[in-house]
Amino acid sequence: MDNDCLFCRIIAGDIPSSKVYEDELCYAFRDINPQAPVHILVVPKKHIGSCGELTEADGALLGRLFAVIAAIARQEGLENGWRVVSNVGPDAGQTVPHLHFHILGGQRLSDRMA
Repeated sequence: MDNDCLFCRIIAGDIPSSKVYEDELCYAFRDINPQAPVHILVVPKKHIGSCGELTEADGALLGRLFAVIAAIARQEGLENGWRVVSNVGPDAGQTVPHLHFHILGGQRLSDRMA
């Protein structure tokens, strides 16, 4: 855990969140500034700065994160579609330096993202 990392502090329970899912490897919660009707963040409990820091050793963790993403999308009723986004670095809009995936969905999301 990185004590200076916002998401590590959320995972530890030091900062409140609207938890959607948690297991031994990952944590998911609703974004406090949603950009879509459904906007959930899925993060690994292990501190990894971004996708740019992933290695082959993280393959099982990444597989687990994407399985959780799919399960949450089903749970949220996003049968008609959803997006998964991960920004890497400040030039791409990453504001928290902890690997995270945005699940974005809801009615007519494609119109909002055009």
